[in-house]
Amino acid sequence: MENLTFDLSARTVRELNQHLHGTPESLAGQHITVLNPDGAHNIAVGINAPVQVTVVGHAGYYAAGMNKFADVTIEGSAGTGVAENMMSGKVHVKGFASNGAGASAHGGLLVIDGDAGLRCGISLKGADIVVGGSVGSFSGFMAQAGRMVVCGNAGDALGDSLYEAVIYVKGEIKSLGADAQLEPLGEADIAALTELLAAAGLHHAPQDFKRVASARSLYHWNADADQTY
Repeated sequence: MENLTFDLSARTVRELNQHLHGTPESLAGQHITVLNPDGAHNIAVGINAPVQVTVVGHAGYYAAGMNKFADVTIEGSAGTGVAENMMSGKVHVKGFASNGAGASAHGGLLVIDGDAGLRCGISLKGADIVVGGSVGSFSGFMAQAGRMVVCGNAGDALGDSLYEAVIYVKGEIKSLGADAQLEPLGEADIAALTELLAAAGLHHAPQDFKRVASARSLYHWNADADQTY
């Protein structure tokens, strides 16, 4: 494996991203270490190659956004929109994540060791998200496909307007959003939780989680509902 270092105290985020936007063939097998990120925005966005990136410190907005194939580790915390619109690969935040973590993510795995802010997994489209701590209000809002695992608590309106995504919560749920409901855990859920927790390196009993899924009452417009659901 080829090891390269980008020190953002001496080089720009644009230079880093230009390197990471090289061809998949040129980047395959590289391990890029990013030093002194100091909360800079847009670190390691738009990667389309099987490369490893380690950010030594905190990242700002949209870190590892639009990720494809890459394995990105942020050894600190991440700002708004980490792994937004991720297509594949893995993004691991070892600290906390701000609002909108994993927004619109289509594929891949996002792991957050600490807590995540508001709207974690908003408009999720197929990715998996595992949060070691708690998530803020409106997490899973309009999540269309994919799976979310929350090992802590969930804030208000969890899974509001949920479609076919499934959310698993170990702790307390402050409230469920419109059209979200608790359902019994099945064998497939236990298998999914076992897989996802192992992938995230977390050791929880799958049986301790609650399943939240769509009641499907919002799939079709009901003119007689008078805006009340």
